Amino acid sequence: MNEQIENLIKKQKDFFRTGYTLDIDNRIEMLRSLKYAVEANQDKIAKALKEDLGKNVFSSYMTEIGTTLEELDFMLRHTKNYAKDKTVYTPLAQMVGRSYVKASPYGCVLVMSPWNYPFLLSLAPMVDAVSAGNTVILKPSAYAKNTSEFLAEMFEKLFPKEYLAVVTGGRKENSELLDSDFDYIFFTGSVGVGKEVMKKASERLIPITLELGGKSPCIVDETADLGVAARRIVFGAFLNCGQTCVAPDYVLCDEKIKDELVGLLIEETIHQYSENAIDTGYYGRIINEKHFKRILGLIDPQKTVFGGQSDEKTLQIAPTIMTDVTLTDPVMGEEIFGPVLPVLTFVEPEEIYEIVRENPDPLALYLFSKDKKMIEDITSRIQFGGGCINDTIIQLATSEMGFGGVGQSGMGAYHGKAGFDTFTHYKSLVHKVDHPDFPFRYEPYDKFKELLVRLLLK
Repeated sequence: MNEQIENLIKKQKDFFRTGYTLDIDNRIEMLRSLKYAVEANQDKIAKALKEDLGKNVFSSYMTEIGTTLEELDFMLRHTKNYAKDKTVYTPLAQMVGRSYVKASPYGCVLVMSPWNYPFLLSLAPMVDAVSAGNTVILKPSAYAKNTSEFLAEMFEKLFPKEYLAVVTGGRKENSELLDSDFDYIFFTGSVGVGKEVMKKASERLIPITLELGGKSPCIVDETADLGVAARRIVFGAFLNCGQTCVAPDYVLCDEKIKDELVGLLIEETIHQYSENAIDTGYYGRIINEKHFKRILGLIDPQKTVFGGQSDEKTLQIAPTIMTDVTLTDPVMGEEIFGPVLPVLTFVEPEEIYEIVRENPDPLALYLFSKDKKMIEDITSRIQFGGGCINDTIIQLATSEMGFGGVGQSGMGAYHGKAGFDTFTHYKSLVHKVDHPDFPFRYEPYDKFKELLVRLLLK
């Protein structure tokens, strides 16, 4: 065990035991400090994101900085209310007393964040954990080196380590942290690593949240407004160069509208990214050479109807659209996590369920339709984390709803109240008065007591 990590965890656990984080005013003060730090360092955050992922300033604010500030503002408004004891109904058999639920933080929390949105996906769960009254150790991804180093530097300067701390490094540090005795683990990343996190946590019976991924379908039927659908699909599919866990992973459209939809997708891609996005100067890049080569291996030039350009020096792959794709193509064998959009078709609606079942429990599902029965059937019959009707991606952009996966795409949720709940254990309590003290529950039992109990417990 790394001695520094061991000492850091001990400091955080000792600090938590002082009760400082239980005080709501102290939590709110820390949230305010986090908000101030984000606002004061926007240029540095954007610079780090540019260096790691090639993000432009607008994209950095829209998808990372601004959304983090939104979560902070939401939790600043609601933390006091969420943390209050909640009185519930007391059954007649337990009278006279008060039954209530007490929100109790877990303690020392580990947040492990990914590289694709390295600022947002580090800070958002941390905000929820602080709101709930925990201390937090953040382990950002080594792939997003510049953002990770910036976070470590900012936290070192501004926050007490015993409350909030950042541990940088790679697999060695990940392993050492997962071998440690945390009170809660929150992980965002791949399914493969998620399984390892769950395995490690199970050895110590540590509760966890897993935010994973999967192949998220984008279904388009003949009733959809195809112009709007194309615009919003292109936005969601190629945002952050497709390196988004809830990006539309493939389009599944009615065969009758395929040609028109593909034509509109190409038009929209040109409109939003030009004929060759690599030449624009504002288009981002793939995180590293490993992923760059993996994504290129998924592109079939014979089925590519737009895009496909790449630059190994800059690790850029232009938005790419493929048609006539089948379930046996490599691009349908794994989550793409890159700027490649395969288009598949269905003839009868029932085929949709068969195709989606090949990659079960997606993190997101998108449906473009005006057919109320289609909307009800798809959203009810298919198991998925969350999604949109007639849009993509934006289910993430609210703190009013929880975000999380199901089955293979994860477990648990966060954002807003769901995030507070994730990092909170709710204690069920009954506060009884001394008198009256009804004798019917005590031995010795007789027929009269039995009659009373049967009446009370009906």
